[in-house]
Amino acid sequence: MKVVDLFKVKNESIKVLHLTMIAFFITFVTWFNMAPLATTMISDMGWLTKEHIAVLGLLNVALTVPARIIIGSLLDRFGPRKVFSILLVTMSIPTFVFAFGDGWAQLAISRLLLSSIGAGFVIGIRMVSEWFPPKSIGFAEGFYAGWGNFGSAFAAMTLPWVALTLIGGDNGWRYAIATTGLICLIYGFIYYALVKDTPENKAYFKPKKSSALEVSSWGDLVQLILWTIPLVSVLALLTWRIDKFDLLSASFSTIVYIVLGLVLVYQVIRILQVNVPILKKGVPEDDRYKFKNVAALNTTYFANFGAELAVVSMLPMFFQTTFSLSPTAAGLIASTFAFVNLFARPLGGYLSDRLKSRKQVMLVYMGGIVLGFLSMGLMTESFPLVAAVALTILTSMFVQGAEGSTFAIIPMIKKRVTGQIAGMAGAYGNVGALTYLTILTFVTPQQFFFVLAGGAVLSFLSCALLLEEPKNAHGDEYVLSSVDRALTQPSAASPSVIRDLPAASTK
Repeated sequence: MKVVDLFKVKNESIKVLHLTMIAFFITFVTWFNMAPLATTMISDMGWLTKEHIAVLGLLNVALTVPARIIIGSLLDRFGPRKVFSILLVTMSIPTFVFAFGDGWAQLAISRLLLSSIGAGFVIGIRMVSEWFPPKSIGFAEGFYAGWGNFGSAFAAMTLPWVALTLIGGDNGWRYAIATTGLICLIYGFIYYALVKDTPENKAYFKPKKSSALEVSSWGDLVQLILWTIPLVSVLALLTWRIDKFDLLSASFSTIVYIVLGLVLVYQVIRILQVNVPILKKGVPEDDRYKFKNVAALNTTYFANFGAELAVVSMLPMFFQTTFSLSPTAAGLIASTFAFVNLFARPLGGYLSDRLKSRKQVMLVYMGGIVLGFLSMGLMTESFPLVAAVALTILTSMFVQGAEGSTFAIIPMIKKRVTGQIAGMAGAYGNVGALTYLTILTFVTPQQFFFVLAGGAVLSFLSCALLLEEPKNAHGDEYVLSSVDRALTQPSAASPSVIRDLPAASTK
């Protein structure tokens, strides 16, 4: 697949790619619709403070981690078309409630529920993998994710203008936020009407059970349980951070900790219920996959996407205080870290498609992240500003290219559970962000860059030791096992492979 193919919108594969990218773009516009209007909200409401906004910001990511796991299971079972459409329509409701909320409880609860929209990313990963072959999947996934992530920057650029200039008045911010909810609602129906889960005559492979990820050995079962613990623990960390603001009831944190403990126990039980019968029966040799590959990619998304979210939140203030810049100039320079997403992430996927080894591409990118953040840790007031900006952009190229490289591999690990694997890796990106942001409260910005470099070193070692080159990594078809074919519905049993781009065209 080449860049020019992106303009062949009459091709059904390309049409689905663009429609799915737009869906993801809308989720990010809606997810980040509060931050650009925060000061306006404080001014309009009177009682709202910076502390309230800080808590709302934390609540805005609270359910993203579990939502990505749950959505990953649902889309493997029901298909991305239904799940993405339902997510968009459903998330319009808390958006409207938040837009017209007047009390603290309304704002907090609606923002908490709205954080689930961050799971939309996972759905598109599975959808795109159904429409593109292994040799093109990296670039396709990179384009989908890179332009979709741009939704957050688009919200920052446009929503203040919509609220203050286009609409105006004291309630302009409310209608601007409500507009994002209306777009979600409408596009949910549009997406359902215009896309299909798979090309014509191609089966949609489903897992035996979608309540927990299937594994292939008893050792992998232990690993899955161990890797599930941080997904719940990070929510306890988030609760601790929110509790520090003393804006919620005294018993809130205690109740949450108890609930999280029960959730962890329940999740472990579900993992055992799904996998113990499978493992006792025995997994056919051709249906096995190694969980260590999932573990390695969990670490990469922790280290790259987690770092991106953390850096974007602190970079404007860093440039402003370190180089004595105006808030506008510092914000403009810091925004380059996010804007690079438009081409850096597709480039990471493209290189993974084009070069011989996807693993080697990943290692180069992770190594670049290490060197980039180590260099940024040396930036002080005496550092040339031009060099600092160039270094920031270069580091961002490696960070977001690594994200593209990560999801160029995920669809090839085990086709029928792609959603669940993508959900876990995506959730670890948020785990990384929350972990890094917590560490940031205890260290200087320069020390923080060294921490990010250390995380990338651990990921580099994990990939070097654990990650294997996917089978048929640059082929025309995904590797399917005997179990995959046995699980295929009879009505869809005709050629169940994904062929090259022209083969998926509309008849």
